[in-house]
Amino acid sequence: MSVWAYKIGEDSLPNNADDTGTAGDKKATESGHIAGPAEKRAHSHGQQHPVALITGTSSGFGMLTAITLAKQGYHVAATMRDLSRKGELESRAEKENVGDRLHYVQLDVTDSESVQTAVDMVMQQYGRIDVLVNNAGFAVGGFIEEVAMEDWRRQMETNLFGLIAVTRTVLPVMRKQQSGLIINLSSVSGLSGFPGYAPYAASKFAVEGFTESLRHEMSSFGIRVVLVEPGAYRTPIWNKGLGEIHRYEDSPYQHKLDAVLRYSRQAGETAPDPQEVADLIGRITRMRSPRLRYALGKGSRLLIIGKALLPWKWLERLIARGLQ
Repeated sequence: MSVWAYKIGEDSLPNNADDTGTAGDKKATESGHIAGPAEKRAHSHGQQHPVALITGTSSGFGMLTAITLAKQGYHVAATMRDLSRKGELESRAEKENVGDRLHYVQLDVTDSESVQTAVDMVMQQYGRIDVLVNNAGFAVGGFIEEVAMEDWRRQMETNLFGLIAVTRTVLPVMRKQQSGLIINLSSVSGLSGFPGYAPYAASKFAVEGFTESLRHEMSSFGIRVVLVEPGAYRTPIWNKGLGEIHRYEDSPYQHKLDAVLRYSRQAGETAPDPQEVADLIGRITRMRSPRLRYALGKGSRLLIIGKALLPWKWLERLIARGLQ
């Protein structure tokens, strides 16, 4: 449950000192468009604009990232499970004058046939995929004993196996190109597990391990692989997650669950603008050699440092205190 990250410290964007060309990237984000690595490769293949495929673009980080990359000059394959939900993205794209750069594609990450069809459509339309942003996901909440196995599997099918399915389908394209960037949306919950959201934390911990292995395997093919690990932001995932909370009338976890819900709502109300995450993704696409992990959000980096340096019992007490 990444919302817990925010009571420990103030927010800070990652230190990009180890990323080649980052200072120029930040300036470009603020003042105008410059060509990043994907764009230079696209031009070298006689194509005017690079191509990004983003999953889960009907809301939240996915929607904002689609607009951000389109403004940077990308053709964006904006995918979602239900195309009837494209209205808000379509409206925002028109307001930003990038409507012609978005191509709406139906894609259900839990359906292998849907994944293959979507990637085939993008290839037929554009002939290449320069950036893949694996964003589709949702949060299942509840205490472990009270979450049905069906819901555990549903969580893993979307957040982990869906991400793997899309990645596996895009890899041959990028490998043949000898270039590409894969950005997997993880979470601070993929670095530290919290009470009440074990299914979500388990899925994101798995995404972390998968991405580490993928980065090793792709390094010799010119494919960069990155994790973005947001804390709590004002996106629909937590409202939906709270709606997915599993509870019983006579639950022995009633008191703790009420505290988790109270804390989650409070954190959601004070969470920062999710555009920060989309802007970071935009900057990463411009980097020649991005590092593996980018954590951002109020207190997220402090939580990571605390987990690495503090004795576990101290961290446990801090979290328990938050539930009182």
